[in-house]
Parts: sequence; structure tokens; C-alpha cells
Amino acid sequence: MKKAASIMAAIVLAAALLPPAQASAAKSSSDIQQELKAVEKQAREAKQQQKAAEAQREKSSALRKAAKHDLGIVLNAINEVNSQIARVSNDITKTETGLRQAKQDLTEAQERIKAREGMIDTRVRMMYTDGMVSYLDVLMSANSFSDFVERADSLRMIVDQDQDILAQHEKDKQFVIVTQNKLKANYALAKGLYAEKAKRKGELNAKENEKQRLIAKYDLQIQNAEDTTAEQEQALWDLADKRASLYREKTAVEAQERAAAEARAAAEAAARSAANGGGGSSSGGGGGGGGYQGSGNGMLSVPVSGARLSSPFGYRTNPVTGIYKLHAGVDFAAPQGTDITAADGGTVVVAGAMSGYGNAVIIDHGNGIQTLYGHIRNGGVMVQVGQSVSRGQKIAEVGSTGNSTGPHCHFEVRVNGSPVDPMGYL
Repeated sequence: MKKAASIMAAIVLAAALLPPAQASAAKSSSDIQQELKAVEKQAREAKQQQKAAEAQREKSSALRKAAKHDLGIVLNAINEVNSQIARVSNDITKTETGLRQAKQDLTEAQERIKAREGMIDTRVRMMYTDGMVSYLDVLMSANSFSDFVERADSLRMIVDQDQDILAQHEKDKQFVIVTQNKLKANYALAKGLYAEKAKRKGELNAKENEKQRLIAKYDLQIQNAEDTTAEQEQALWDLADKRASLYREKTAVEAQERAAAEARAAAEAAARSAANGGGGSSSGGGGGGGGYQGSGNGMLSVPVSGARLSSPFGYRTNPVTGIYKLHAGVDFAAPQGTDITAADGGTVVVAGAMSGYGNAVIIDHGNGIQTLYGHIRNGGVMVQVGQSVSRGQKIAEVGSTGNSTGPHCHFEVRVNGSPVDPMGYL
């Protein structure tokens, strides 16, 4: 009985050393590991969607640039056609003025022709009424030589006048015909040119509208891609939060499992000791810890030593996308390959490509604080997801991946998921 009582006492002692009992639905470290795998799968899908959106944005940006270039050509052509139309319109105005003047000249010429025709008709009627009188009869009927000379001079004047009248008459007729034909041709040419230029302008206006429509279409595609990228970027941040929570939970559960294993070992040892008639018992350690909670001083170290602050926290026009939005961190400009160190100790929850950030690392420091290091050079990420890092440890190297105009480290601090100005923490 005494031996049985000793064994029972050992079992009770061992039970007292075990962690508090948990519900049957409590997670094990393997359960948490499965959740972490699910998070990783979601992260990969989010990155793929980000990559597709980024490719679409780049494609749409290139097409928009081409459309803007073509639009510039079309607008220049429209300006040239407008100048040509103005010149043709001026020619038409001049031609119309000439037509009005020609009409007046033609009217006057026609009046002269009509007057001459009247005079000629009168001469013909007189000749018909009075009978034909030859120039020789007139000359031979002279009374003296002086009369003969006067008659000859008069006849010569009449003949010259008749010839001049006929010549002027013919000239006016030709003038009327030539002027009318010439002006009609010029007017038709000017009208034709005007119609041609107007048609050309219509075609160019149609092309301008088409280019403007394409630019609007590409702008919408770019905006949609930006929205998708922003959504997936937020999804990655949310997944990073979930990953950090799971790592903390996993650390705690593993600590509890270790404590339980130690307690079981102690209980078994006590039971064996009691069964063998030995005395005493051993006490096991217990209590699990959470994830790394940082240095505890509330301050972070500068991630790039000797770097120049090239862009502060706040709203600005993005130098790459041209979009006015919050610059959620600060930029430290430094030569390619410069070391990037952890601003504080914690757990790596992102280590790889992250859309506009390029290659990036996110560290969870506990207490709701996370830091991001972006635009890391290709091959420059020195840590892995799930890895614990200490303050000042090298985690990456400066690069210019993602939306970047030159080598620098984009550094963000987020508190409970919201970006804050890092300068208040450095």
C-alpha cells in the first residue's frame, strides 16, 4: 500500500508540473505549421497577381507612351492642315474679290461690245438704206485737189476707225471669254483645295479622337493595375501580419510542448523512482515565451550606415509612376551593394519580391511593430522567412529593384499595420 501510494503521489506531482490543460481544439506546432504553409501559398498567389498587374501596367504605360507620341504627330499635322486651310481660305477670299471685280469688268466690256454692236448695226442699216457708195466714187467726186485730199483723209479716218472698232470689239470678246474661264478655273481649284483640306482635317480629327480614346483606355488600365498592385500589396502586408502571429503562436506552443515533454519525463522519472522505492521528485521548468519583442528601448537603428536621406515620409508625386500618393517610408540613398542591417531584433516575415518595393524584407519586432527594407539588389536578400535576426545584423544589400530611380533603401515602419514616419523611431 505504501508503494502504491508513492506511485500515486508521483503521478499527481507530474500532473501538477504539466502546463494548464487546453481544450481539445488547441493547436499543435504541426497545426500551426500547416497554417503557415497556407499563408505561404496565399503569399505566392498574391505575388503572382502583383507580377501580372505590374506587367499589365508596364505594357499599358508603353502603349500609352506610343499613343501620346502618335497624338503629338497628329496634332502637328492638324496644325499644319489648319494653316493650309487658312491659306486656301485666304486664296478663296482673294479669288472671290477678283471674281467680283472681273464681273464688273465683264459688265463694262459687255456694255462696250453692246454699244459697238449698236453702232455697227446703225452703220450697216445706213449703208443698206442709202445704198453702197464706193470709196472711189467719193474720191472722184472731189471738186478740187484740196477737196480730194480732204476726202482721202476722211475716208482713211473712217476706215481706221472701223478697223479699230472691230479690233476693240474682238479684243473685248476675247477678254470676256478668257477672264471668265480663268476665274472659274481658279475658283473651282480653290474650292477643291478647301474641300480636300477640310476632308484631311476631318480624318485627322478622327485620328485625334481615336488616340485620345486609346490614351484614356490605357490610363484606366494603368489605374486598374495600380489598384490591383495596391490591393495585393496590402494583402501581402496582411499575410505578413498573419505569418508573424503564427510564428509567435508557434514559438509559444513549442515552448509549451517542450515543457509538457519535460514534465512527462519528470513524472516518468518520479514514477520509476517510486516504483523502485526511491524518494524525492524532480520539478520541471515551464512557461513558454512569445516572439522577439525588440530591444525594449522604443528606438530603432538606422538601417544603412552613412546613407543620405533622399526622400522623406509624406505625400508626393511618385517619380516612376507619376501618381500623387503617400510615400509610406523614407529613402536612404547609398551605393549599390551597401549593407542593410536590421533596425531591431525580430522575426523575418517577408524575404523576396514585393511589387513596387522590388526585393524586400519585412521584420516583425513584436508589440505591433514591423519594419520594411525595399529595393534590395537581385541576390542581395541575406535572410529567410521565419529566421530570427538581431539588431544591427546584416539582412540585405542596397539595390534599385522595383519602382526605383537609383540605388537606395526604402525603409518603412508600421505600427499595428499603419505606416508611420520612421524618423520618429530612429
